[in-house]
Amino acid sequence: MSKPYDEATFEDEIAAGLLERGYTRVPSEGFDAERGIFPDKVVSFVKETQPEAWEKLETAYKGNAKERFLQELISALERQGTLEILRQGLRTTGTKIDLATFKPNTGINPELQKRYEANILGVTQQLYHSATNPSRSLDLALSVNGIPVATAELKNTFTDQKVRDAREQYKKDRDPSEPVLRFKRGALVHFAIDQNEVHYTTELDGEDTRFLPFNKGHEKGGGNPPREDDHRTAYLWKEVLAKDSWMDILQRFIHIDTEEIKKDGITVKEEETMIFPRYHQLECVRQLVDSACEEGPGEDYLIQHSTGSGKSKSIAWLVHRLVSLHDENDDAVFDGVVVVTDRTVLDEQLRNTIYELDHKTGVVHPIKGENGPKSEELAEALEAGKPVIITTLQTFPYVIEHAKSLPERDYAVVVDEAHSSQSGEMSAEMKGILSGIDEDEIEDAEDAIAENAKARSKQENLSFFAFTATPKAKTLQTFGEPDGDGGYEPFHLYSMQQAIDEGFILDVLQNYTTYETFYNVAKVVEEDPEVPEQKAVKAISRFLKLHPHNVAQKVEIIVEHFRTHTQHKIGGKAKAMIVTSSRAHAVRYKKSIDEYIEEKGYDLSALVAFSGTVKDDGESYTEEGMNGGVKESELPNVFDTPEYQVLVVADKYQTGFDQPLLHTMYVDKKLSGIQAVQTLSRLNRTHPGKEDTFVLDFENKHEEIQESFDPFYGKTTVSERADPQHLQQLASDLDAFRIYDQREVDRFAEVFFDPSNTGTEGAHAKLSSLVQPPRDKFVAKDEETQEEFRSTLRSFLRLYKFQSQIVSYADTHLEKLYTFGRFLYKELPKSSRETSIEFDDELALQYYRLEKSEEGSIGLSASDGEVEGPTETGTGGSGEDEEVELSTIVEKINEKLGTDFTEGDQLFLEQLKEDALEDDHLRRSAQANSRENFALEFDDALTSMFIDRMDQNQELFAEFMDNEEVQEVITRHLREQVYQESQTAEG
Repeated sequence: MSKPYDEATFEDEIAAGLLERGYTRVPSEGFDAERGIFPDKVVSFVKETQPEAWEKLETAYKGNAKERFLQELISALERQGTLEILRQGLRTTGTKIDLATFKPNTGINPELQKRYEANILGVTQQLYHSATNPSRSLDLALSVNGIPVATAELKNTFTDQKVRDAREQYKKDRDPSEPVLRFKRGALVHFAIDQNEVHYTTELDGEDTRFLPFNKGHEKGGGNPPREDDHRTAYLWKEVLAKDSWMDILQRFIHIDTEEIKKDGITVKEEETMIFPRYHQLECVRQLVDSACEEGPGEDYLIQHSTGSGKSKSIAWLVHRLVSLHDENDDAVFDGVVVVTDRTVLDEQLRNTIYELDHKTGVVHPIKGENGPKSEELAEALEAGKPVIITTLQTFPYVIEHAKSLPERDYAVVVDEAHSSQSGEMSAEMKGILSGIDEDEIEDAEDAIAENAKARSKQENLSFFAFTATPKAKTLQTFGEPDGDGGYEPFHLYSMQQAIDEGFILDVLQNYTTYETFYNVAKVVEEDPEVPEQKAVKAISRFLKLHPHNVAQKVEIIVEHFRTHTQHKIGGKAKAMIVTSSRAHAVRYKKSIDEYIEEKGYDLSALVAFSGTVKDDGESYTEEGMNGGVKESELPNVFDTPEYQVLVVADKYQTGFDQPLLHTMYVDKKLSGIQAVQTLSRLNRTHPGKEDTFVLDFENKHEEIQESFDPFYGKTTVSERADPQHLQQLASDLDAFRIYDQREVDRFAEVFFDPSNTGTEGAHAKLSSLVQPPRDKFVAKDEETQEEFRSTLRSFLRLYKFQSQIVSYADTHLEKLYTFGRFLYKELPKSSRETSIEFDDELALQYYRLEKSEEGSIGLSASDGEVEGPTETGTGGSGEDEEVELSTIVEKINEKLGTDFTEGDQLFLEQLKEDALEDDHLRRSAQANSRENFALEFDDALTSMFIDRMDQNQELFAEFMDNEEVQEVITRHLREQVYQESQTAEG
C-alpha cells in the first residue's frame, strides 16, 4: 500500500487529476512495445468515428484490415512522424483515415465538434515500454486515440529525489531507440516532474539530452509560486494537460523546425528540432488571444519579454492564432495581420511555422519593394486582403495611414522590437515619414513607434501587440495597461531575472566591476606573496590614478587582462567588446591597440565599428579602411571567425548584435537607463562552455548601473563593492565547519588538473568519490548548520569567480578550494527553501579545467617580445615657444597655481627630461618634426614616463594626473626643453 508521502502516491494524484479533466485510464497491458502504440485503442477509435472508411479497408484488405492498417500506420509513423500523422491523417488504399480531430475555429459545423469530442485521451501509469527490456517502465504516458504523445518521469522531494534525478533517468536509463521514445516517431515531449518544478525535452539523446524548464516563474524569477493545499507543479496536470488545452497545444503549438547546415555556402545536411512552447510563451499567446477575442479590435498590448524568451516563436504562434481568430458569434476578429520588424529572419520563421502548423502556403506576404515603392506594395497587399503582411519599421506609418482608409477592415499589428538597429540612430527616411512628430523626441525605432501610435487618434480597427525586452516610459504609456496607481505596466512579463534563473541568458552584472574596485582587488593581491606576479597585475597597479583621457593606459590594462583572463574562456574562443564614447575615441582605441599588440608581438587582432568618416590628427579614417577592407555588412561575420578577438565600437553593435562568444566588455563611456541595459546585454547570450561574463567599467558607478537594470531585472543582483580581504575570511569560515579536510581538497585538485584527464568524463567517478565523504558529513549536520555552510560556500564561489577575473590564484589553497567547492556544491542536497534551478555543468567543468590549464601554460611561456616602431618622419616647422630654463618650471607652477612644489620635485622633473632625451625614438622624432607634430607623440610618452617613476614622487605624480593645469604647464615646458636639446644632439 502506498504511503501518503511516496512517489506512487504522487503518481496516483496526477493520474486522478487527469481523469477528472477528460482522460481515460489506459492499462499498460494493451501497449505493443515493438509498434510503440496501443493497437486496439487506435483501431477502435477509427471504427467508431469513421465506420465508412473502415468498411473500405475491410473491402480492400479482405478480412485482414486490422493487421494491414496497423502495418500502414507504423510505416507512416516511421516515415512522417507522430505529429504529422495526428494532424494530417493516414492515406491508404485511396482512403483518408483521421487519427485525431482537432477543435474547429468556429461552431458552424456541429459534426466537427462532435468528432472532436470523440477523441480518447489516455493516461497510463507505469508504461512497460521496452521490447528488449520488458521490466523497464515509464511513470506516466499520455496518448491520443492509442498513439503516445507524452511521457513523464516523476520524483518525490519527500524522499530526497528531485526533478534533476528525473532528467538523469531519461539520460542514462531510457533508450532513445525504443519506438515510443524515438524522436518524431514516438512521443512528442518528455516531462521531468517533482512537486516544485517541471522540465521537458522533445528529443532523448543520452547524455546529450537537453531539458528546458516549463515553470511559471515566481516573484519575477525562476521556479513556481506556491499553491494553497496543492503542489507547486499542479498547474501542469490541472491546466496545461487538461483535454482542451492539450489538444490545442498539439494542434497549434508543437511543430518541427528545420535548419540547414551549410559549409562553404553549400547545404551539407538538415537538422530538425521539435519545438514545444515554454510556459510563458503558451500563457502569453493564450492570454493575448483570449483578450483580443473578448475585446475585439482597437486595443493595445505591450509584451515585455526579456532576451532569451524566444520572442520569435511567441510572435509566430500569436500571428498564426490571430489570422484564424473568431469571436463567440463565429465572426473573424481580424481581417489581416501586419507584422512590423527589421529582422529578415522573422519572415522565414513565420512562413515555416505557419506551414508546419497548417500545411498552407501563400499565407505570409513580405513587403520587399522589388517592383516599386514599398508603400505602394503595402497598400496593394492591404487592399487585396493578404492574411499576413510583413513590413519594416520604415513603412510602419503607412500601415496606420492605409488602415484609416479601410475602416471596414480590422487589423492586428504585431510590432517586433528593432533588433537590427545597430547604428543606434534612426534613419532619415523614418524621421521624414513621421510628420507632425517632434523629431528631437525620436532616438530609436521604439520611440518612433510609440510617438507615431500616440500621434494617431484611437483607431477602432487597429489592435497593437508590441513586443520589447526593455520598454521605455513612453512605450508603456502608449501600449501598456493601467496599473491602478496612475502608472502603466506590461500586459505580460517574462523578466530578465527569470531568463537568467532558467539559464537562457547569462547574468552580465554578476562579474561587473568598476575600475576602482578592479584596482583595489589587484593591488591587494599583488602584495600577497603567494600570488605569482603577472603582467595584468603589474599593469593595473601602475595606474593608481588612472588618467581619464589616456587611451594608452587603458589599452595596456585591457589587452593584458584579455590575454590573462578572457582569451582562454569558452574553450579559447572568447571575444571582447570595447565600448567607446565617440567615433574619434574609437579611432584612437583601434590605433593604440594595434600599436600595443605589434609592440608586444601578441597574437591578437581587433576590429572597429563606427559610422562615416572621422578626422583625427589631420588624418581621415573610415571603418572599412581601419579594418583592412572589411565591409560594414561583412563585419559581424568576420568578427565571428577565430582571426579576431576584440571589437571596438562607437554607437554601433550596442543593440541587436548577437555574438554568443562575447565574454568580456570594457566600458569607456557614460551609460544610463535603457542604453546601459542594452549595451551590457550584448554579453548575455549563452554558448556551450560559457558560464560567466565580465565587465570592466572605466566610467560608471555600481549604483548607476544597478539603477538602470532595476526596472527590467525583476531582482537586484549588482553586488556591493568587493572587499579583497573577505575571500580569505570566507575560506577560513569554510574550513571551520570541518566538513572536509585539506587532504581531500588537494587530492581532488590533483585528479581534476591531471594532464592525462582530457575531459571530466574519464575522471568523473574518482572526482565523485572524493566529494562523497564531505557530502555525508554535510548531511549529518543539523539543518541550521547545513544552511550556514551552503550559504558560506556559495558566497565564496561567487566572490572567487569575480576576483579570479582580475587576478589568477594558480596553485594556491584558494584555487584548489574553489575547484573542489564547485563540485561539492553541486552534490549537496538542496535546501527545502531553495527554488533556483540547478543545471548540469559537466561541460562547464570540462571547459573550466581546460581554461585553467591554458592559463597556467601561458603564464609559463609568455615572453616580452619587443618590436620597435617605425621612426616618425615629417617636415620641420616654425612657431617657437618662449624659452624657459628648466630650473624655473617649479617656481612658475607654484606662482601660477598656488602649489607648493619643492626642489625635490624640480629634480624629479629633471630626471624625466633626461629620460626623454635618452629615448632614441623620441629624440629622432623631435629632430624630424615640427613642434606641433612632436607634441602628439611626446605628450603621451611623458605620461608613461611619469607612471614609470611614480613610486619616486607619488605626490607630484598624483598632482600631474589630477590637475589639468599642472599637467599642461609641466608638459609644455618639458616638451620645449626636450625639443630644443634634441636639435643639437647626435641622431
